[in-house]
Amino acid sequence: MPSERHSWAPLLAVCAGYFMVILDVTVINVAVPVIGRELSASLTGIQWITDGYTLVLAGFLLTGGALGDRLGNRRVFCSGVAVFTVASAACALAPSAPFLVVARLVEGLGAALIVPGSLALLQQAYPERAARVRAFGLWGSMAGIAASAGPLLGGLLVSTVGWRWVFLINLPVGVVCLALTLRHVARSPRRADRALDRPAQVAVVAAVALLTAALNEAGRRGWTDPAVLAGVGLAVLAAVAFVVRERLARSPALPLSLLRARAMSGGAAIGLLFNFGFYGMVFTASLEFQHQRDYSALGTGLALFPAVAMTMFASVLSARLSRRTGDRPLVISGMLLAALGLAGWAAAGADPAYALLVAPMMAAGFGTSFALTGSTATVMGAAPAAYSGAASALFNTTRQIGSATGVALGGSLLASAADYSTGIRTSMLIGALAYLAAAGLAWRCVPATSEHPDSAEHPEKA
Repeated sequence: MPSERHSWAPLLAVCAGYFMVILDVTVINVAVPVIGRELSASLTGIQWITDGYTLVLAGFLLTGGALGDRLGNRRVFCSGVAVFTVASAACALAPSAPFLVVARLVEGLGAALIVPGSLALLQQAYPERAARVRAFGLWGSMAGIAASAGPLLGGLLVSTVGWRWVFLINLPVGVVCLALTLRHVARSPRRADRALDRPAQVAVVAAVALLTAALNEAGRRGWTDPAVLAGVGLAVLAAVAFVVRERLARSPALPLSLLRARAMSGGAAIGLLFNFGFYGMVFTASLEFQHQRDYSALGTGLALFPAVAMTMFASVLSARLSRRTGDRPLVISGMLLAALGLAGWAAAGADPAYALLVAPMMAAGFGTSFALTGSTATVMGAAPAAYSGAASALFNTTRQIGSATGVALGGSLLASAADYSTGIRTSMLIGALAYLAAAGLAWRCVPATSEHPDSAEHPEKA
């Protein structure tokens, strides 16, 4: 019998939970028009069905990380899976739009408990660097596969068995995930002496929720709309309040000494930038295929498949290569390749044939996934074990902000450009610049070897 740390079961358990979380961000997009008609939802109701989940997920990630560090990551992860699964059942049985909105909010809360614990549990289950990097790579590939496969799966389900199955498919996955986790993932240490810094948690929830809401509205209202500017301004104030609170707190949720470590702050910023580029590309490409080329929801999912197909291959390859090269060369080369892909789309012309877009999408998918493994290992390696949940939460919060920013900017450019083609190409060019900035950060912040000398050994003294 292989030992637990060499078993695939912990990886399957964690990745199943993470896959559900990311899938539910995108799978709903092709279902909401049908949901709106069947439940007689208003435009505002439809928006909340889509955005409410994302808002709660982004806002409570750091809270989920802090709870994992305090109560044990396995316990919080399992609680999140249970909440997510029950909420998915409620979504599937929703008799009205308001009921569905509330169920989606609860589903987002469950997701916020799952995501931080997922990375922390992988770090715990695979202590050897080679196995851990391979696990991080497969975990990261789940994001790209779930995000890009969401429209395809949603289109299939809506057109065959109905929109309620968009949520019902989570039930067997959730049950299997919970069973595998309880059986094959070891209990996590509890640190009851770690106080839950409630003022800091409230400040983070306010900052991330306000910023995400403002970015979502920017795509519809424009970047100079008073509501958007007010949301961004209040988010900045909440972030300042968080920093002030962390300086004064005896047991901070995220010690500032961690943020001062280049590997931690730089890795988080890299995650923000490559999510900005990748999800901005997926969003604008989806609109291009449906609105300009008249592809169906299923056809759009198939058209995006080249980006998806590369993610698994890239993550496995980067995990193997990192043992020889370290993380820095892989992150840099991945970001440069993704930048080249989006720049190639921007240079392809006003109305390029689909065949000319396949290589840019493959480059973006491959490059993002190729860099994700190393950036994940960088952030998690910079954090002491006592703060693994908080480090995972920070990394995933910045990635979520990057995704929301990329989608919002892409929507705003498409709405404000003189023509659709100009908006698409401008969005792709900005995404390429984001990837280049991430490559520059990686040169400065990602350690050349597996060592992380900048990590704080005693963050509790910060």
